[in-house]
Amino acid sequence: MALFSFFSHHPSYEVFGPHGGISYTLLLPDSFDPSKDKCPLAILMHGFMSKKEMYPIPAIAKALAQSGIASIRFDFDAHGKSEGKFMDMTISSEIADAKAVLAYARSLPFVTDIALIGHSQGGVVAGMLAGELEDGPDRPKCVVQLAPAAVLKDDALAGRCMKAKYDASNPPEYVNVFFHKLGRRFILEAQKLPIYEVSAQYSGPVCLIHGEKDKIVSPKYSEQYHQSYKTSELHILKGEGHLLHGNKARLVETIKTFLSSHL
Repeated sequence: MALFSFFSHHPSYEVFGPHGGISYTLLLPDSFDPSKDKCPLAILMHGFMSKKEMYPIPAIAKALAQSGIASIRFDFDAHGKSEGKFMDMTISSEIADAKAVLAYARSLPFVTDIALIGHSQGGVVAGMLAGELEDGPDRPKCVVQLAPAAVLKDDALAGRCMKAKYDASNPPEYVNVFFHKLGRRFILEAQKLPIYEVSAQYSGPVCLIHGEKDKIVSPKYSEQYHQSYKTSELHILKGEGHLLHGNKARLVETIKTFLSSHL
């Protein structure tokens, strides 16, 4: 079974965010001819300190291609092969990156409807972006949030990130988090980030998927999203952790079933 893909090659970029070039991979459905065929497309967003080629993003992209849905997965600024410094990365910069990728997706002549799919911090970005676009022409058709990491605000207020700790009332220039420099700007923004307020502006269908045993982002954060949205469904997957890799078939089927109803 052939899967056709087109790549942007580092360092030649076609899409740019506030911190530079964005590396992406466009994956088309099986036997798809972009010169005459049309299909829906999903924009896939990875999590904190991850990249577009790390699970679950590529697995979702492949499953969607087999179901007639194209996808663009991309590296946020300072991740993977995209440009930028990690210390300059914020949720706002990631939302801007996602907007740039969305604009590119809209320019593709074969694309019909667009969905946003985000894992962990990418899930926060997907939700907030959808909310920001609610009243505009680029409003996505639907949204999927996988273990959305709204905990990042609580962590910033508590002065912690992973195992790193700091003074939340006066954050340093950066905090070392697994050999990455998390910048003061990220922390200060996160402390005041209107995550649920902005996300809840989106009135379209949302699918929330969270692992029952997620120790990084408690399922309570998806439950709060579920309560804030006008139209959402919540799937708490038994036995799953934050990466949702215990039963990969169950994960992709849940996503495919939701998208098939709304794209």
